[in-house]
Amino acid sequence: MVGVLVSGHASMTSRAETQKPLVVILMGPPGAGKGTHAGPLSGQLGIPHISTGDLFRENIRAETPLGKQAKGFMDKGNLVPDELVLDMLFDRVARVDCKGGYILDGFPRTIPQAKALDIRLADKVQLVVLNFNLPDAAIIERVTGRIACKDCGRPFHKKFDPPKNESICDACGGKLIQRDDDKEEIIRKRLEVYRAQTEPLIHYYAQQKEVLKEIDSRKEKAQVFHDVMEALPPIHAAAVR
Repeated sequence: MVGVLVSGHASMTSRAETQKPLVVILMGPPGAGKGTHAGPLSGQLGIPHISTGDLFRENIRAETPLGKQAKGFMDKGNLVPDELVLDMLFDRVARVDCKGGYILDGFPRTIPQAKALDIRLADKVQLVVLNFNLPDAAIIERVTGRIACKDCGRPFHKKFDPPKNESICDACGGKLIQRDDDKEEIIRKRLEVYRAQTEPLIHYYAQQKEVLKEIDSRKEKAQVFHDVMEALPPIHAAAVR
């Protein structure tokens, strides 16, 4: 009889945990594939993809109270305090579309931000951190090869997805350009910043049981996405199979 009660309690606990909203944090160096897979992952899971960079711009453009506070710090050349960034983030995730969870891209970037996020999340969500791994040489090849149409925005890659004409868009005939931050000297600096500031987060999340999942971004795009889905808790991965 006792065995039946224990089994039932465990089952109830398991169901309660799987009903928690799923929060997925995308980590990895620039060019490792976070942006490539964020949209499809959002579509498969039915939860929004939240880029903190976009969130900043939206609040500042809309002149929200939080946006005005952030702009005040930025106009003085100061970093926006973590608490304000979190206020902005949790104002966004309080919306109804985040009821089942959300995907975070661009936050946290530092250990203090991660600790502050943990405090805010408490034990209310099921957290998964996906760390996209890619060697620096491969990142530089990927990023420096990116070009896009100045008019329609259609992306190409000089090696992996080249246009028919190296300077003309296949879709609209517009001029193809390379973004300034996709040039080699810029991406090397961004990688230095990442290694110094953000990479320690890998060790931080590795200390939390079953939270950090490593994704090998050297594989083909379809295989990487398959690995991403396999890294999710079984209840969520099964829901989209």
